[in-house]
Amino acid sequence: MTNILCAALAVLGLSSSIAHADDIESGLWKITTRIRNGDGPPGPPMASSKCLTAEQTHDVAKTFSPVASTINSKCAPIERSFADRKLSWKLVCKGQLDMELTGDFNFDSPRHYSATVTTKAAMGGVPMANSQNMLEAERVSDCP
Repeated sequence: MTNILCAALAVLGLSSSIAHADDIESGLWKITTRIRNGDGPPGPPMASSKCLTAEQTHDVAKTFSPVASTINSKCAPIERSFADRKLSWKLVCKGQLDMELTGDFNFDSPRHYSATVTTKAAMGGVPMANSQNMLEAERVSDCP
């Protein structure tokens, strides 16, 4: 199951990115992630950091949406909406690994956002992953 989760995050290629010049500031961001598997309680918080350049902060929808990169699966075009500082997307891939990824991001201030990224995956009809990544991020400083 860990490999499936890693594959899902690789498909996402975004879980700690941020963007939009008018809403979000470039700089060093601290991201705290908690992962919930199935119906269980969230795991312990894990902290990471990401330096976001001014160039990276120009397109929230692009920066925070997944990029399909799968082997032996085909992905439908991403469904995406961005309004009122909220981004939602859904990506569905079918094939050797069937996967559904959804993301809901709330850019509630120029220095903070929260998000939930849900991953559901099955291989041959057998569930392999059902998890939620819950993110809280805050800008802490300029990039070093």
